[in-house]
Amino acid sequence: MHKYLFFLFFLFSTIVLSQDFEILPLGVYGGGDESNLSSYLIRDYQNENYIACDAGTVRAGLIAAYKKGNLSKKPMELLQDNVKAYFISHSHLDHLSGMIINSPEDSPKPIYAFPQTIEVLKNHYFISDTWANFSNEGEEPILGKHHYKRIDEKKYYKVKHTNLELVGFPLSHPVPSSAVWLHNVAGNSILYLGDTGSDRIEGNGHLNKLWSTIAKNLKEGKLKAILIEVSFTNEQPENLLFGHLTPKLLVEELQQLAKYAGVKSLKNFPIIITHIKPDGDSIIQIKNELEAYNPMQVQYIFPEQGVPLQF
Repeated sequence: MHKYLFFLFFLFSTIVLSQDFEILPLGVYGGGDESNLSSYLIRDYQNENYIACDAGTVRAGLIAAYKKGNLSKKPMELLQDNVKAYFISHSHLDHLSGMIINSPEDSPKPIYAFPQTIEVLKNHYFISDTWANFSNEGEEPILGKHHYKRIDEKKYYKVKHTNLELVGFPLSHPVPSSAVWLHNVAGNSILYLGDTGSDRIEGNGHLNKLWSTIAKNLKEGKLKAILIEVSFTNEQPENLLFGHLTPKLLVEELQQLAKYAGVKSLKNFPIIITHIKPDGDSIIQIKNELEAYNPMQVQYIFPEQGVPLQF
């Protein structure tokens, strides 16, 4: 009996130690459902505190996680106590409205973003005409709860109380968008992309630069997952994508990544699909299109609001 209990303890400990990150989706869609818009809490598995990657939906996602038994605290307590920073990929409402609306009850937090995104927050959202200025810059009265942290491309920033550091990369979208690469102290990482068009259509090489940078980490097995958008089905005309991806375009980009990291590195690698626009049967169609043509043999994951993922 003692040997059996020791084996179970050893097995559980091995599983826990093999996990580097938890991702808690608070919102998974790219429009059409204001209670379920892009937001992912990410933490080092050895630390209880999160970075929120985008914040389209916050409270509704925390409530969903709580009802499913996936929160250790009440929803707003976790937001106040354990979400230590926001990373906002770009200035569209479906990626930040939850942060704005919940700011009166939120605790003080830094907001990491590229300067163009912070300027929109300062000049259009945290102002009296639309809400109130809960930030530390801009229109009076300045309430000073959240502090803007302007980031530079490829520069690393340690996020206090999280055991994580972040580095940002630009992406193509009708407004400046970005990706964030999160690293823990062991050098393992998670990559989250905001809205992005493909290099072939956008013509500026942003994704190619990103793929070449992360390739070594992927090849060494330290990159644990990529969160990337697929907003439309393959039926969407390329001239009407407005800086988004389809299943076909995602495969094109993964093939470019494979040129740097090798095809073997992508086999069974977790690709978390974000930002599906839930129009008609598009969710089912996008899943079918991704699974029907998967030449890299990646593992596609379709996140559910309030259900954590471990890597």
